[in-house]
Amino acid sequence: MKTSLASWAARCSFKGQLNTPAAAAWYSNASAAKATGPRIRAMIMGPPGSGKGTISSRLVKRFDMTHLSSGDLLRNQLTKRTPAGVAAKSYMEAGVLVPDDVMVELILAEIRATPPEKGWLLDGFPRTVTQAGELWKHQSLDTVINLDVPFATIIERIRGRWTHIPSGRVYNDSYNPPRVPGRDDVTGEPLAQRPDDHPDTVLKRLQQYETMTKPVLAYYARAGLLKIFRGTESDKIWPEVVLFIKSTFCIMSH
Repeated sequence: MKTSLASWAARCSFKGQLNTPAAAAWYSNASAAKATGPRIRAMIMGPPGSGKGTISSRLVKRFDMTHLSSGDLLRNQLTKRTPAGVAAKSYMEAGVLVPDDVMVELILAEIRATPPEKGWLLDGFPRTVTQAGELWKHQSLDTVINLDVPFATIIERIRGRWTHIPSGRVYNDSYNPPRVPGRDDVTGEPLAQRPDDHPDTVLKRLQQYETMTKPVLAYYARAGLLKIFRGTESDKIWPEVVLFIKSTFCIMSH
């Protein structure tokens, strides 16, 4: 605690209050309901199976942020029939990729709809350097969080994943096993492994992700925004992410 407090104090100009009970209580106040501090504009990256969903959900809850997932945003804009959503639909119906400028406008529309006092976490976009550059023309970022988890760890996680196909309920032999092996907890029906969860398929998908995102990571590294968190367990990576956010944005939270 002393090291983290010192880091926070040095950055946030509270060094004179570092050893006071008030400073320590403010830093680790377990009764605080929400984080207090500046609006955070962040992006999170990580390969499939890296725990990105877990870290994202914890971040938005802990620091009162809006989760902007590109897949969810696209569906939302299509449902609302916004100009960008209508434009995207025309390309999708034609069976072609949605152009970068349309995707950027979809993202910007959701960012603009976010309350001005509320931070946000962008997830799943940008996927290319071109998209990153287009986004930056209209919207800056404060930080880019990248989860660097070994492929072997991810493959092992997914190897143990079982799904109840009718409901979509997911189990894992390692950390969320069904009460009866091979059977859904609710219906008792058989569980199955999806074809895209097979190790060879997972490895191919991870390699494709790495090839696609490496230039994007380099882009944000050059901009001085990239922060990499390496590990094999989300529960061990999470405290490091929390400390980074607190110290970087001078945030006091429980």
